[in-house]
Amino acid sequence: MSQSTRILFALVAGLVAGVMLGGFAPTAIDPVTGVAQPIGQAWLNALQMTIVPLVFSLLVTGVAATAEAAQAGRLAGRSVGLYLVVMASSAALAALLTPLFLQLAPLPGVSAAALRNALTGVGPNPAIPPLGEFLAAIVPSNIVKATAESAFLSMIIFALIFAFALMRIEAELRDLLIRFFTAVRDTMLVVIGWVLWVGPVGVFALALVVGARAGGGAFHALVHYILTVAAVGVVVTLLAYPMAMLGGRVSLAAFSRAVLPSQAVAVSTQSSLASLPAMLAGARTLGAPVATAGVTLPLAVALLRATGPAMNFAVAIYVAHWFGVPLSPGTLAVGTVVAMLTSLGAVSLPGTVSYVSSIAPVCAAIGAPAAPLGLLVAVETLPDIVRTLGNVMWDLATTMTLARGETGRRDEADAMLEDMA
Repeated sequence: MSQSTRILFALVAGLVAGVMLGGFAPTAIDPVTGVAQPIGQAWLNALQMTIVPLVFSLLVTGVAATAEAAQAGRLAGRSVGLYLVVMASSAALAALLTPLFLQLAPLPGVSAAALRNALTGVGPNPAIPPLGEFLAAIVPSNIVKATAESAFLSMIIFALIFAFALMRIEAELRDLLIRFFTAVRDTMLVVIGWVLWVGPVGVFALALVVGARAGGGAFHALVHYILTVAAVGVVVTLLAYPMAMLGGRVSLAAFSRAVLPSQAVAVSTQSSLASLPAMLAGARTLGAPVATAGVTLPLAVALLRATGPAMNFAVAIYVAHWFGVPLSPGTLAVGTVVAMLTSLGAVSLPGTVSYVSSIAPVCAAIGAPAAPLGLLVAVETLPDIVRTLGNVMWDLATTMTLARGETGRRDEADAMLEDMA
């Protein structure tokens, strides 16, 4: 049984046990939740303690890898530019689609209120500062203080400045620092693996409290959450088809056939890396030169997270809506940028591993609480399938677009040589 499946079963078991406790032994709710609540909160704290060092190291290593890829050659540079445009567009789509879906199919007020009252560790929403104060606070006067207070936007700005400055120093020193932050990143991933190993205990405790206090409405709310976030991911995923048709000049039928084996691997493994051989075969079937696909597809697996910004931002917007946090256009714009940047440094691992570290900074940027993520991570299995499916399809669609561009450039060069001759 996979780790994500164990956590999902623990969630269902905890909710069922909590609902039964509330229905058959209401007098025991307070004593039982008094024991379960600290256990669940301790597990959530353990998950959150890795966020700051992991996000910082991911941004530094992610920017370094992106910069090195862009400098590796013209094709790699064009690939990186296209990936950044796709990821920015993905986050912007979430800012438009998620509020729309929540208006079309809103979460019932009773369920939302019950869940708000049931979740522990959620303080009052912070007051939104005036625009001038917000802009001034983006650049921190004390990065250590800002990091300690989980001011993720300030930390991200500093991490980006640090990473870009890192690319300008002596190569030997640059490699040393990149290796250091790579070691920090990998160490934090090991710690997260340990925390997730005991995740069934923590999730069961959190779900028990929620089930006892919120009743059966908790199930409805979680299903509503899964469908809303997955719907945003599905829209982004489906846009890979017109991208391949318009950018890569391939027919819908041909692209659908070529991407089908990759889709099967993506659904079964939830890993873009495992889908790479099938994607290479699909690109060859569609006529992409081996020299092009051999560069762009591994680069896409390493850097492109087409569905990540959209679905991460959708989760943050959902939590904000859930807890009544107002979202202005300016707030959504900030969230769009943070969602893209945090996805840029994300690693090719199942969503349960990088879930909190990728979404907590986005929640902080728009003023939404991060505590609900400890419960929502338990139902990440289905959304993670959509994430991986979309990433694989966009990897192949962008490869065909880049291959078409390379072919066009070669044709232009050949024509110029003929004219000169």
